[in-house]
Amino acid sequence: MIKASIKEFLLNELCPQYSGDLDDDVKLISDGLIDSISALQLVDFIEKRFNIEFEAHEVDRENLDTLSNIERFIVAKQ
Repeated sequence: MIKASIKEFLLNELCPQYSGDLDDDVKLISDGLIDSISALQLVDFIEKRFNIEFEAHEVDRENLDTLSNIERFIVAKQ
């Protein structure tokens, strides 16, 4: 459910031009699918959707680069 929700947001809001399969290990930031502004929009979505709060140091590639990393981060915060 977490990955599906994030994937839907990414494909509909942040990278609608993406035509590939957005699997769990696609590098969102490293491969340039989302930029820093999009990453902040993703953080805002995650905070509201999953009722968690990011600390400033947590908004980084380690937590946001793949669907797997994002899911792991959300589960740890809940």
